[in-house]
Amino acid sequence: MYPIDAHFDETFASQMAKLEAYNKHYYRPNSYLHKWWARRCGSTFRLILKGLVTDTAVQDYYAPGGLEGRVILDPMMGGGTTLHEAIRLGANVLGADLDPIPVLQARATLTDVSLAELEEAFAQFYGTMQAKLAPFFLTTHPETGQRTPLRFVIYGARRWVNGTAVIVVDSLTLRIGNDGSVIRLCPECQAVMRGDEPHHCQPAADGLPLLEKGNTWGRGRRSPVSDDLTIPYWRRYVPLVVVGQNGGGGDLFFKTPDAADRETLAAADRQREGLAFTRSDFTVEPGRKSRQLAVHGVNNYLDLFSSRQLLYLAQAIRLLPDFAPAVRLNLALLVSTSLEFNSMLCGYKGKNQRRPGAVRHTFSHHAYSFPHTAVENNPLYPDKASGTLQRLFHTRLVNGRVWAQAPRERQMVPSGRQPIGTERRPQQDGFVEISGERDAGTEVAEFDQIRPDDRRKFWLRQGSSARLDLPDGSVDFVVTDPPYFDSIQYSDLAAFFRVWLRQLLPDTVDWAYDAQLSAVDPHRLDRESRYTEILSQIFGECARVLGADGRQDGDGRQDGDGRLIFTFHHWNPKAWAALTIALQRANFRLVNRYVVYSESHLNVHVAGMKALLHDVVLVLAVGKGPSVDGRYGRPPVTPITTTDSEQFCRDCGALLGHLLAANLPETEVQAAWQQAIK
Repeated sequence: MYPIDAHFDETFASQMAKLEAYNKHYYRPNSYLHKWWARRCGSTFRLILKGLVTDTAVQDYYAPGGLEGRVILDPMMGGGTTLHEAIRLGANVLGADLDPIPVLQARATLTDVSLAELEEAFAQFYGTMQAKLAPFFLTTHPETGQRTPLRFVIYGARRWVNGTAVIVVDSLTLRIGNDGSVIRLCPECQAVMRGDEPHHCQPAADGLPLLEKGNTWGRGRRSPVSDDLTIPYWRRYVPLVVVGQNGGGGDLFFKTPDAADRETLAAADRQREGLAFTRSDFTVEPGRKSRQLAVHGVNNYLDLFSSRQLLYLAQAIRLLPDFAPAVRLNLALLVSTSLEFNSMLCGYKGKNQRRPGAVRHTFSHHAYSFPHTAVENNPLYPDKASGTLQRLFHTRLVNGRVWAQAPRERQMVPSGRQPIGTERRPQQDGFVEISGERDAGTEVAEFDQIRPDDRRKFWLRQGSSARLDLPDGSVDFVVTDPPYFDSIQYSDLAAFFRVWLRQLLPDTVDWAYDAQLSAVDPHRLDRESRYTEILSQIFGECARVLGADGRQDGDGRQDGDGRLIFTFHHWNPKAWAALTIALQRANFRLVNRYVVYSESHLNVHVAGMKALLHDVVLVLAVGKGPSVDGRYGRPPVTPITTTDSEQFCRDCGALLGHLLAANLPETEVQAAWQQAIK
């Protein structure tokens, strides 16, 4: 019935994904205003959606449009990939998620706010922030003696070794210049040393020795290093280096904090005491990822931020109500996402030539990490430096909005295939503009406000998709990316941002939602069967809103017009069993399955691990089919190989299809998967 039922260009999809997977924000800037986890490649979902286009004139990947007027639902929208790709093709899109962050991000990035309005508002917002807070981010230039904005401050962690207080850093080396020169810290007195310049040690102000991570301590043996959990996390760090930039965009300078720098920090600490934050609003809730905070004695998110960082946040909260709602939403998300580069969980990675002054962001490993060398960034630095508001505004908002008005795709021409429109649009840096498409639309408050002849309308809903306020048969296609069984970072790690967005945007969404309605529940009441239960309800709703017309296709199958399509991978047989049972309960059958590359092996959170680098694309319809379907092959030989990521996903997709067709009791489905994946 649809092209994707019988064919999907896996080779082309994987070629595109291999380019996009390592640098997704570069290929889809409008989708990356705010941090979210486990986004799939936009190019993959564009190709999936193109497989639902029935007009042969616009089925090509590079052809504009093709889904005008169609209604596409993503009931677990997360980062919003489906919504952005579908609205570009002219569809009306419906998005739902339990967590408020995906709803806010989708609303901000899909709403067509003019770039000029955003630039004017940002200039006003940034200018006021600078006027109020700039004195807290100044230092004295070590050569000119002039007061100048600091880029960031490098801290060492105060730790205990054998009952003795020490300061530990990841590396004593601060910078390796293009000429091989080295700037480093003196382990005796903590002073900044430049190359072979003469250096006379003076006693450190705190008298603590400075150790490099992994160094031995005492009699040539390594001793355990421990935190002092009796003091707040942010106070466990000692300022060691102030970093600024020479005039005219010159090299960085590194200096030992002087008396004025220490007084500036002390003044910020005094201001911190008067901030009107209610600590109970920032309590760390129990969760699988937040346990990492508890282990380090952190039970409140406020303690993860320096005093200057809290002053920055308090000022933003005061200013944002002065802006129009759509602009306020964009600015609030910008401030929130800046926290990934502005917390005391940030590390320093700027010592090498290719990354001068780079900040290792809070979630670089998709988890909480606790650096020995922490970086306190200056979010108000008046240049596009790493993690600053200026840089994030241009990379996340400006680039996103420019791209949204004229989306581009990487120019890839498989053998024997000529993309439509390339002769009309010259290539630029390997990309081609898709003429006539826009990544923006018009929001409606209720689904019934979408008319049959509408284009690019979007409806967003915060809440569980176990019950959707949609009529039967009202959706043409469901395209999504469900939670991956025990991949629990979405809700738990997002609390780092949620506690602040609740302050920045208190009246925009339901901040008191019940997180235990999530298919992947990271809280105390989590239990293994919850994934099956909730996913069954969501898939049941997908079947209801897709509807089944009772007709038979050419193969004698009863089939609905709609399709449920999603990507999935997991090593655990329990995950596949739960997925199979949820689909079986909702009366879905597999139409076809394909395998695409999805995850770069260079990504930090999977590097060196036995990670699946592919997804299986599952195309499903409501209704029952024959027990064996030649579209996805015979049942795989069991046990399924676990040495090849691509073949593993292919075999798992085929087995899922055969188990759905067989309609076995649920206990037998579980047993089949346990037998298949050893």
